[in-house]
Amino acid sequence: EVYPVESGGGLVQAGGSLRLSCQASGFAFDDYAIGWFRQAPGKEREGIACISSWDGSAHYVDSVKGRFTVSSDNAKNTAYLQMNSLSPEDTAVYYCAVDTTTTTCSHADFVAYGQGTQVTVSS
Repeated sequence: EVYPVESGGGLVQAGGSLRLSCQASGFAFDDYAIGWFRQAPGKEREGIACISSWDGSAHYVDSVKGRFTVSSDNAKNTAYLQMNSLSPEDTAVYYCAVDTTTTTCSHADFVAYGQGTQVTVSS
């Protein structure tokens, strides 16, 4: 069973940076799509980034494009979300999710989510 675990959240001032980690076990970290999601208070969970093992390509929603970078280290079974130029609007619980049935984000159906990590950005 795939079990992702997020870490790296915390409190940061506006303009600051954080790097989230998503360590996933239970599968061979070779073929996957890993997505990053967030849920702000009172809002629905939204997908913000994804990385495909097929070609290492990364995809972002417009609200984080140019500020966030997703990457993965297969040797460490870990994916990362580097978040720069954070603003209070980025405050949310951040989740990663893994789909091991595909190697491309466009075909991903994420069902295995972690427990989330809180990111709070103060103004």
